[in-house]
Amino acid sequence: MPELRGAHALTLTGAATDIVVIQDVHKSFGQSEVLKGVSMVCRRGETTCVVGGSGAGKTTLLRLIVALEKPESGKIFIDGEDIVPMGERQLNEVRKKCGMVYQYAALLDSISVLDNVAFPLVEHTKLRRSEIRQRVLAKLQALGLDESVLDKFPAQLSGGMRKRVGVARALMLDPPILVYDEPTSGLDPLTSRTVDDMIDETRGRFGVTSIVITHDIASCFRIADQVLLLERGRIVADGTPAELARGASDEARNFIAQSGVDVDKAIAARHRP
Repeated sequence: MPELRGAHALTLTGAATDIVVIQDVHKSFGQSEVLKGVSMVCRRGETTCVVGGSGAGKTTLLRLIVALEKPESGKIFIDGEDIVPMGERQLNEVRKKCGMVYQYAALLDSISVLDNVAFPLVEHTKLRRSEIRQRVLAKLQALGLDESVLDKFPAQLSGGMRKRVGVARALMLDPPILVYDEPTSGLDPLTSRTVDDMIDETRGRFGVTSIVITHDIASCFRIADQVLLLERGRIVADGTPAELARGASDEARNFIAQSGVDVDKAIAARHRP
């Protein structure tokens, strides 16, 4: 297996720029070992995309990062703290550092946009209703939505608007990390591009570190600073999108080829150099 840039950088530096650091993590369910010694580093203010096919272990890795599962072995540092030995009370504090944006936004259909976005503040603060409304509106406006959506229900919103509402909710406790679970799954190409724009704009505007779990190579090429290819529970390649497309990893080249993405066009469409 080729040497991984992220794991190598961790060994040499342990840099203060590293906000999520995973070292030799193993995770099993029953007799099935899902993650087989995964190591990775996510740097502050950057976007890391974890790609791979169905059954590669992406969802399990996501659940470990947001402290919903524990590994059998290995270390997981979130903002400098190893969360593996922590108890539930400590983990609840760690979870506040990770805003979660779910695959289909996961909004509650029976309550308004205001109440959906306000949910983290209602659960974790003692703010007055008027102040909660102000904070919700400020986040929505920062994401390109206006006051008219506050009293609407999720079913009244477009797919792209629902994604933005989901991001607003994830940002309400001002977490340093946003984790996106298959954000472009089931969307048409135009809406997918809009979601990519939103992820990139959110990273820039709020200074968050973005971790995107996806199978969408085109999206990955547009937004990622770093890409990790996960296959059968192992990271088999990592680097910039261009490095994966043009590097020595047969696994990466095959995965990209199977996606049908025009590599040169995708690299040219990147938001950032």
